[in-house]
Amino acid sequence: MPIPSHGRYAYSALPSRPVYDWPGGKRLAVYLGLNLETFSFGEGLGARLAPAAEEPDVLNFSWRDYGNRVGAWRLRDLFGTLGFPATVLVNSALYDEAPELVDAFRTRGDEIVAHGRTNSERQGALSELAERALIAQATRLIQEREGRSPAGWLGPWISESATTPDLLAEAGYRYVLDWAMDDQPVFLKVRGGRRLLAVPYPQELNDIPAIVARQATGAEFADMIVDSFDEMLEQSVNTPLVMGIALHAYVVGQPHRLRPLRRALQHIALARDRIWLTTSGAIAEHCLGLSDKLIPC
Repeated sequence: MPIPSHGRYAYSALPSRPVYDWPGGKRLAVYLGLNLETFSFGEGLGARLAPAAEEPDVLNFSWRDYGNRVGAWRLRDLFGTLGFPATVLVNSALYDEAPELVDAFRTRGDEIVAHGRTNSERQGALSELAERALIAQATRLIQEREGRSPAGWLGPWISESATTPDLLAEAGYRYVLDWAMDDQPVFLKVRGGRRLLAVPYPQELNDIPAIVARQATGAEFADMIVDSFDEMLEQSVNTPLVMGIALHAYVVGQPHRLRPLRRALQHIALARDRIWLTTSGAIAEHCLGLSDKLIPC
């Protein structure tokens, strides 16, 4: 008896796939995914540094708010010093709360990816009508402020309903970052004959699961980045791979974690001639320009 399935993609073993190259003949694509998030005060969801007994949860709210006021600016400076592009995952409410922060990354030429309205809510629990409205609202605000529609989407808390990929494709999105099942981009099956690409977004090289959930230190997280990079660089001799690094400004923007992160990114920078240092959107566009036979689905 078959078990329930999502029906979005078929099984595909990495070694059996056709080989293709990233631009410049590179085989390892590396991108930084920086989450710029905002949270409701006194209600809703949010990562926690310490247990909260009641609302308003000033301790955890202000810890998260540190990311937008301080940590993100330090990360912007670090990326600039190293010459790293960034994929910036933006809650649309941030345009009203801290517009100068989004401006600072736009000025760098970074890619702006839609990250819902706020990280105080999950879209997966909504009706299809309400979820469609959420996607439309976040998309419209980013389009107005950026002058163009975002190509990519990351759901707050990686929350999806049974129809999220369909709704994203219908809203004009070209790729989604919610699915972490592969080291290569994969086409998702969506209704209406449309195409939606799943670009790998890490849940291992992600400071929230690593540091907040599993309580790794900043140094241990940096070691994870270095070890993953070295291993994937070797593995990519045989097949194209994507290595994403997911960062949250209120976590790795803290000084004691920023220092080891700097060492890890400097390690990657030493090998920049051997890799494609890019954004998730550029990865998606490259794959969408290839033959469909090269991309698993």
